[in-house]
Amino acid sequence: MADEPFEDSADYVQSLARGLSVLRAFSRDLPTPSLSDVATRTGLSRAVVRRSLMTLQHLGYVGQRGRQFFLTPRVLELGYSYLSSLDLTELAQQAMEQMAQRVGESCSMAVLDGGDIVYVLRVPVKRVMSIALGVGARLPAAATSMGRVMLAALDPAELDAWLEQHPPSAHTAHTLTEARALKAELKRVREQGYALTAQELELGLCSIALPVRTADGRVVAGLNVGMPYRPDSKKRAVEEILPILHETQMTIERAIRQGGWLPALQGHGRG
Repeated sequence: MADEPFEDSADYVQSLARGLSVLRAFSRDLPTPSLSDVATRTGLSRAVVRRSLMTLQHLGYVGQRGRQFFLTPRVLELGYSYLSSLDLTELAQQAMEQMAQRVGESCSMAVLDGGDIVYVLRVPVKRVMSIALGVGARLPAAATSMGRVMLAALDPAELDAWLEQHPPSAHTAHTLTEARALKAELKRVREQGYALTAQELELGLCSIALPVRTADGRVVAGLNVGMPYRPDSKKRAVEEILPILHETQMTIERAIRQGGWLPALQGHGRG
């Protein structure tokens, strides 16, 4: 049947899906889970989790210390394969380093993945957030400036579907959580060309972002500068940082055009 769920099709590899689910059970707040912890987090039976963990351990992706399991450095190969195929980070590295030096603030690049943004490049200058950020870090897209410049590029039907699958949640008293208000903000982002967030993800944090486009106009990433929030932060972000951010955006997009870079990201983040 045409509308048969993919999970019920002959092409679906259940054991692979379960193994990836077990890998995703490891996190910053649960870095060394027990078998029971993984079973609880994934919803899989203890027997299935045990087989998955033993297989991952045999392959070198998981280690064991007593009853606790931990990820090994080998899992970085999985993420590095993605980053090494993403020439965009190589094109952006130098330009972002120069921007960070000019503005004296950390800058980052991220892509959209489901309800989150995923950091693919970061040039830290000073620590702004209590959350430790680095390549591979995930943050909720709706509450971040980089997420909003990418969400603003979705057409209305895509945005409606995204909001239905990933309803925004409150992180501070300033977070936009009502769909109508978020849509209005995304409309503003489209019109003005940039996104500015203040204390929506974390108190004391402000950030401003621009989209990164390929030669055919597709938005494939967000580029931002993050800074401590102060009463004059919005004014500084728009008047001082935005022009430099725009220069960096143009430098990266020019390199994309000259290099003929075509990302393997079409449709990315719509799930």
